[in-house]
Amino acid sequence: MRRRGLLAVLAAAPLPALAQPACRTCREGDWAPQRPVRLIVPFAAGGSTDVTARLVAEALGQRLGQPVVVENRAGAGGNIGAEAVARAAPDGHTLLFSTSSTHATNPALYRNLPFHPLRDFAPISQIAFIPNLFVAHPDVPAGSLTELVALAKTRPGRLNYGSAGPGTSQHLAAALFTSRAGIEVQHVPYRGGAPAVADLLGDKIQFMASPLVEVIEHVRANRLRALAVTTLRRSPLLPETPTVAETLPGYEVALWNGLLAPTGTPADAVRRIAQETQAALRTAEMRDRLAQQGSEPVGSGPEEFASFIAAEIPKWAELVRISGASAE
Repeated sequence: MRRRGLLAVLAAAPLPALAQPACRTCREGDWAPQRPVRLIVPFAAGGSTDVTARLVAEALGQRLGQPVVVENRAGAGGNIGAEAVARAAPDGHTLLFSTSSTHATNPALYRNLPFHPLRDFAPISQIAFIPNLFVAHPDVPAGSLTELVALAKTRPGRLNYGSAGPGTSQHLAAALFTSRAGIEVQHVPYRGGAPAVADLLGDKIQFMASPLVEVIEHVRANRLRALAVTTLRRSPLLPETPTVAETLPGYEVALWNGLLAPTGTPADAVRRIAQETQAALRTAEMRDRLAQQGSEPVGSGPEEFASFIAAEIPKWAELVRISGASAE
């Protein structure tokens, strides 16, 4: 009898209210995720791209009402992860944290790209611009890019610069600089940015261009000397450091990242994710956290991001041509 009474009480009790998605900017009836969203990062965990992606995933998950889970799919310069998203179900539950490598550089580096950078993806929002920073070992007798150019011209072919590998942003930024400056230097490619920075610290190479966040602590500790940033505007983290364009007018190599979905993803899903991404990027907390990494938040809409990618592809193809790089 007691069991029957308990069942009767439970049956009569009101059901707990189900948690609703934190829809802060959407309208009634708009798309909402029904399960955790996968955010595929096409590079290894722990790098600057991964760190930024995790910041975005945390903020976006809070706004969507479902966890956004970062999944690292590294390999082939980002192509493995990008292809996985291009082939994923277009239902809004799989996103790509794209970069200038996957969607601007790789189309020029790889003859047989396993996806089409425009046709296979639905742009959602550009997240940020990221500068590279030209740095030199303190023993190099050059306190500025102008002095580095003058030094290289007195020692043709004797200065070395490192990069994370052929065709990487570090390589292309330096190749454009050396081409525009008319200097002859030697490129030393590494398997990743970390070993290149290690050899720069050890004075085995003389200079390199590196994502600002990966070398700024060495600059602050006077282990490396900051020469110039590759974006058109100076970085708030290093306001006294000039841009390359102040020495070579018109020079700009700005890295970027953003969110993409597979082509065919419902328009209301793209719109909702874009709205929540833009809202997150407008918060002071997110802007401050990105700024600490040297990133400049953007938060564009789907159409604007699509136009941006289309314009970036020929721009980076020209940098690849200048560098002579090839991934095959």
